[in-house]
Amino acid sequence: MAERNRRTVRDLRRGNRARVLQRLYFDGPLSRQELGPVTGLSSGSISNVVAELSAEGLLEEAGVVDSDGGRPRTLLRVAPDGGLLVGIDIGETRVRVELFDLSLTELARTERLLAQHGYDVERIVAHVRTGVADVLRDAGADPRRLLGIGIGVPGIIERDGPEGPDGPRGAVVHGQTIGWRAVPFEQLLREAVDVPPEVPLFVDNGAKTLGQAEMWFGGGRGAGAAAIALIGSGVGACVDHGDILDEDRTSLALEWGHTTVQLRGRRCRCGSIGCLEAYAGAEALRERWREAGGPLPEDADDETALAALLAAAYPGRRGTPDPVALALLDETAECLGAALADLVNLFLPERILIGGWAGLLLGPRLLPEIRRYANEYALSHAAARTTIEMGRLGPDAVTVGAATLPLADFLTRGGSRPAPGATGAPPRTAVHAVRERHRTPVN
Repeated sequence: MAERNRRTVRDLRRGNRARVLQRLYFDGPLSRQELGPVTGLSSGSISNVVAELSAEGLLEEAGVVDSDGGRPRTLLRVAPDGGLLVGIDIGETRVRVELFDLSLTELARTERLLAQHGYDVERIVAHVRTGVADVLRDAGADPRRLLGIGIGVPGIIERDGPEGPDGPRGAVVHGQTIGWRAVPFEQLLREAVDVPPEVPLFVDNGAKTLGQAEMWFGGGRGAGAAAIALIGSGVGACVDHGDILDEDRTSLALEWGHTTVQLRGRRCRCGSIGCLEAYAGAEALRERWREAGGPLPEDADDETALAALLAAAYPGRRGTPDPVALALLDETAECLGAALADLVNLFLPERILIGGWAGLLLGPRLLPEIRRYANEYALSHAAARTTIEMGRLGPDAVTVGAATLPLADFLTRGGSRPAPGATGAPPRTAVHAVRERHRTPVN
């Protein structure tokens, strides 16, 4: 009984710390007096928690504000140098590694292109290993200050899968479009990356980390429900319901790129036919433009090809638009609009945001047509309450979102450091609730 009481007291203390940290992180700076009403804690509890967190270097003063008839009130905020976070985007054109402080200010970055070697697992693990070492070295950072490493990947994530010969394998990735079948990615990274063993790894999908970044800091902030589309070489999406501090918040990644937009249509790289990705993904656009006679070098990558296609369709004031390029992009806009209409009808989001490197290139040109087609294909009442906009965080959104995975865990633990042997399962928390325990479909 005594042990149970000790656990209860410890959990209560951790919960109080988490409430204060989360409110200061998302709504701060705030004074001690303001923290009481928003956390539901007594003034004595606030004082104790603030004193603890300040002594640990996790809170700092952020100025003072005048008080009506009383002493000026000191504002508090989460200290940016209270810890370090790494966010990694295992994209389809490159591996991007970034080091952040607690305010998600970038401290260092590095990239590794994948064009020549594709998605060889060993090479990508090596890119992650050297990338993490590079950003820590470039920032002069102590690895012991790391709160965790978040990694966004393409594929379906399986958790709590069968154990390997050396114990639990952690997150296992099934990436059909990139040739990954049951890759024990978390285990491989844990064995390869040179960081202290207590630093947790968090593996989730790129579309989902993009969505979390937009919900926390971008165009999804304040929305009760939002769908975020990631358009790159492939296509994915996620749907978020609930405020970032809502304990009932859910985040669901979708294999949206492999929904059917054309019966008996083009062959998708997943092996099926008529998938959205076969029409709107940058890899498919490159092949469609080449088939249409577009002037492309044989070794043109997806980014070069998409830029050439857009330049042909929209050459500027002195050029003549290529009618074939315009027709191809109009078909792409219709496919995207129809697929977004499916998200509207199924999930009734308040907002839809378009992101990903290819989405950021296509969106400014195609957004009016995408909206028009989405309205034509969606139910009118549902479409009327949904806005379709561009994501606001740019091409680094997946990396920022990956860094929010360990950040969410840190905030939920009330600022306590990871224990030795910590794992990177997504935290079941107010800021990152995960309802789908075993499988998270992603792209």
